[in-house]
Amino acid sequence: MASAADKDYSDPLARFRDKFSIPDPDLIYLDGNSLGRMPLAAAGRLKEVSEAWAGDLVRSWSEWFGLPERLGAKIALLIGAQPDEVIVCDSTTINLFKLIYAALKLQSGRNVVVTDDLNFPSDVYAMSGVCQMFPLPCSREPDSFGGGSRGKPDRLSVRSAAPFCEAEGVRGRGQCSLDFIRSRDQVTVEFADLVSKLSEKVALLSLSHASFKSAFVYDMKSVTAEAHNCGISVLWDLSHSVGVLPIELNASEADFAIGCTYKYLNGGPGAPAFLYVRKDLQEKLESPIWGWFGQQNPFNFDLEYSPRRGMQKFLVGTPPILSLATAEPGIDIVLEAGIGNIRDKSILQTEYLIQLWREHLEPLGVQLKSPEISAMRGGHVSFGHPEALRIDKCLIERMNVVPDFRAPDNIRFGASPLYNTFAELEESVLRFKQIIENKLYEEYSDERPTVT
Repeated sequence: MASAADKDYSDPLARFRDKFSIPDPDLIYLDGNSLGRMPLAAAGRLKEVSEAWAGDLVRSWSEWFGLPERLGAKIALLIGAQPDEVIVCDSTTINLFKLIYAALKLQSGRNVVVTDDLNFPSDVYAMSGVCQMFPLPCSREPDSFGGGSRGKPDRLSVRSAAPFCEAEGVRGRGQCSLDFIRSRDQVTVEFADLVSKLSEKVALLSLSHASFKSAFVYDMKSVTAEAHNCGISVLWDLSHSVGVLPIELNASEADFAIGCTYKYLNGGPGAPAFLYVRKDLQEKLESPIWGWFGQQNPFNFDLEYSPRRGMQKFLVGTPPILSLATAEPGIDIVLEAGIGNIRDKSILQTEYLIQLWREHLEPLGVQLKSPEISAMRGGHVSFGHPEALRIDKCLIERMNVVPDFRAPDNIRFGASPLYNTFAELEESVLRFKQIIENKLYEEYSDERPTVT
C-alpha cells in the first residue's frame, strides 16, 4: 500500500485545499459530511453583497432577484438535471414537505408513502406530517398498532380525527400511511426487501440517495425504474451525495429530489437547500405553500394568488440573500474540480480509511458500519464501538480530530476530497487507536451533548 505522503503527492485535487479557510492547520476536520469548510471566496462574496446592501440598498434587488434560479442552474450540472429543473430556496425539510404534498396530490387514489429505516429522521417527520393531511374515508378504529421486525411498527400512521380503515390494511387512525423498508443490518437495504414494499397502493417512494449513518448508496436508476413499473413516484434526498457523488437524475428518470448545500457543497451553516422536479411534471404539480415570490406577478400585489410557472412556483417568501450569495463559491469550486474527479478521490480516501481500519482498529473491536464495496458507499465511513460517544469526545477535545457521533454507536469520518489529505486520514486512525489502547475515553462522560 502506497504511503499517505505518496498519495498526497500524486493527488490531482491537492491544490483545492488552498481555496478553503484553514486557520488551524493542526486541526484534522472530518465532518465535511455535516458542515463543509468555508471557501475563502465566500468571505469576499459576503463583503461584496454587504457593501451592495449598504450602498445601493433596495436597488440591489434587481440583481439579487434571480439568485435562486442562477444557483439552481449550477447545481443542475452536478446532479444530471436541466437548468430549469432545479431551484434553490428554503430548507431541505420544507422543500421535502412541498414535494411530498405535491406528489400525493398528483397520485390521487393511492394512500401509502414508502421509505426505509435508514432515512434521516427529519425526512420521516415531514412524511408523517404530510400523511396526516391526507385522511382516508374509513369505518372503525383498530385495537392496536401493527408490529414489525424488532417489535417496531412496519407502518407509521399519524393520529387524526378520521376513523380506522381496516379494508385498506392501514394500521392507525385512517389516513395516508408511512411504510418502512427494514434494513437487515442497519448498514444497507436489500433490493428484494425494497421491491416487496411496492404495490398499487403506494403513491410515493422517498429515500436518501446516500444514508446519513452508513453512507450506503442506492442504485438510483434501478430503484426508480422498479418504482415506476408499479406507477409510483420517486423522491430522492441528495443531501449526503451532492458534491461528492455523480448523480444522474434525468438519466434515472427521477421524478423529484431535494438536497442541502452546506455539506459537500460548502455553502455555510443553514445555507439554503434546493429542489428538483422533472420538467414534464412541473405544470402538473401544486405547491402547498403560497407566497409572494411564487406569485406570477409579485409586484402587482394582487390578493388573488396565481402561481408562477415551472420551478418558480415552489418559491415562497423573500429569499435569504446573504446565505444564497455565500453558498455560490462552494458550488463553483465543486464545478471547477469536477464531480468525476471528486468521486475518484473520495473512493480512494474511503478505501484507505477502510484499509487503516482493518489494520489498526478492527483488532481492537471497532466495527465497520459502512459498505465495503465502493459502488455502494458514499463519501464518509462510519465506525462502530460501544464507547463511540466518549471516543468521539476524546478525539475532538484531546486529539484535535473532529468527526461526529451518531447514536447509538457510530463515529463518522467524513473526508472531503477538496481539502482533506491522506496524511490526515492516517493520523486520525492512529489517534483513534491510541484512545482505545490506552482507554483515554474513560476520562470523558457518557452524557450526550446537545449537538453531536
